[in-house]
Amino acid sequence: MSERIPEAEATSPVIGSVPRSGRAVAWDRRRASAAGVWRGLRNDRLAMVGLVVLVLFALLAFAAPWLSDESSLSAANTGDNPIWAPPSWEFLFGTDHLGHSVAAQFLWGSRISLFVGLMATLLQIGIGSLIGLTAGFFGGWVDSVLMRLTDWFLVVPFLPLAIVLAAVLERGLWTIILVIGITSWPSTARLLRAQVLTVRQRLYVDRARSLGAGRLHLMRRHILPNVTPLILASTTLAVPISILTETTLSFLGLGDPTSTSWGGMLNSAKDNSAISGGRWWAYMPPGLGIVFVVLAVTLFGRALEEILDPRLRQR
Repeated sequence: MSERIPEAEATSPVIGSVPRSGRAVAWDRRRASAAGVWRGLRNDRLAMVGLVVLVLFALLAFAAPWLSDESSLSAANTGDNPIWAPPSWEFLFGTDHLGHSVAAQFLWGSRISLFVGLMATLLQIGIGSLIGLTAGFFGGWVDSVLMRLTDWFLVVPFLPLAIVLAAVLERGLWTIILVIGITSWPSTARLLRAQVLTVRQRLYVDRARSLGAGRLHLMRRHILPNVTPLILASTTLAVPISILTETTLSFLGLGDPTSTSWGGMLNSAKDNSAISGGRWWAYMPPGLGIVFVVLAVTLFGRALEEILDPRLRQR
């Protein structure tokens, strides 16, 4: 007569194995979610084109010290170079009015433009996320005060405010990052506040609150995971705005005078009559670089937003 297996063992899903912890299950879900996002991006041709372009520009910026000597940007080392030389094998993108290699300026300028765009975006998203999460989660007078502050920044025109701050503060790379970050966060704060207000009213949040969950637990386990996709999508869409703002400020002569950026190259070409003189090689490389990077980030960001937002996926 065979031995009867207890009912508890017969229905147990972990016979012969160690039960998995909740943290391991959570990490499995995160990995599965990331794999789903990657599959969605791979199926979007425009998103992959944008990603490839971004990777290429990132590699160029990273390899700039090996592809070009930074000392070639100094006027003391370019006295023997011809001025306004058209593109050739010696000077791939030609030279400017001082004999600087435009290709070297393009490579080193990509580092500055991408660095400023990324750091300013992180500052903008950080400020906007903090204010939006705090206003939406606590509500009441906290929400009123923070939203009035946000409204003030929304009412003041963005670009004139950035120009005034860049002109008043000491000119430098971190000044540009600070100016872009503190003038472009209100839209992120508004979006996150609206999303937090929606998540806060859901049944599982009310259930956790009724069971005694504290504010920190609710924010960490329920609110923040549900608004993280929106934060990621906002980040990718804010990068091109930051790059264009840095380009605009540098083009107006408000950038860092000690570093080379794409906007600074355009400003130099304008001041030295490269456009009217038909010297297209002085302004075409930085102009096309800005267009390609901004377009690539926009394509990738739109696709990521569509994947992370269920409402856009349904459309």
